[in-house]
Amino acid sequence: MPKKPEPQPENHERWLVSYADFITLLFAFFVVMFASSQTDKGRAKQVSEAVEKALAEGHSVSIPPAVAKILGGTVDDKGQGNAMMKGPGGAQHAPKESQPDNIVELLPAMKRLNKDLEKEINAGKLEVRMEARGLVISLRESAFFSSGDDVLDNNTTTTIGKLAALLGTLPNSIQLEGHTDSIPIHNSRFKSNWELSCARGISVLNALTGTFHLNTERFSVVGRADTLPIGSNDTPEGRARNRRVDVVILNSLMIKSGEAKATAPAKPGAAPSKPGAETKGATETKPVAETKPVTETRPVTTAQASPHK
Repeated sequence: MPKKPEPQPENHERWLVSYADFITLLFAFFVVMFASSQTDKGRAKQVSEAVEKALAEGHSVSIPPAVAKILGGTVDDKGQGNAMMKGPGGAQHAPKESQPDNIVELLPAMKRLNKDLEKEINAGKLEVRMEARGLVISLRESAFFSSGDDVLDNNTTTTIGKLAALLGTLPNSIQLEGHTDSIPIHNSRFKSNWELSCARGISVLNALTGTFHLNTERFSVVGRADTLPIGSNDTPEGRARNRRVDVVILNSLMIKSGEAKATAPAKPGAAPSKPGAETKGATETKPVAETKPVTETRPVTTAQASPHK
């Protein structure tokens, strides 16, 4: 009888085959990763600059739709943003700060004023600025009034007319504030800065409602004397800025709250002087909550003007 072949011993090292395959694949993977990281950086920069230029001049450069999709947006998208910026770890652009509603509300009016009254603003006859309470137009005393008087100069009718034309297009309430410098006045017409500041505010009111027929119910008049300077009372230039009538176009937030307190800051060293004892009670300096204006004016009498007003 033929001899039976002896059985082959069991091979316990077959796992080495799978292990060798795994190591080979892992080695190949890291070789590919290393090769990918060593691309020509100069060429990559050129490609990046070319794409960036194409996005910036998308109106004249044709970009394939597939490329435009990867880069994020159409060729007319001026954001120049890569789609990867939106993902985790991508560059994030800080959102633009939005302006408060009470500021945005009157921005169109401010732009129109700066355009229509550009000549007067450049000549220093008036100032236009935005405050929390609304849009403020400061009428300089030197351009609108004679020293120590409350009668508007006839040459200012055109400027007042431009202002009235804008005010007529707005539904907002308007507060007229008279201001003076810190030098006391006392003549046969006015006993104090309080009376002078009130009278000048009323003169502007009469021009807007009488000459240009604006609705009187929208207005209020406040006399503030020298309590809210916008310049230093220690210099002639600062005092000239303080002698003014502010036309305040109140925003809707101030109208709802019933407050229209002036917020113009005084410069260092320009602390307002306190009114004398004889002026107490002559004029209310707090904002007028009632919008009905005082339209009755006293007849103007001949007075020797103080050289300071």
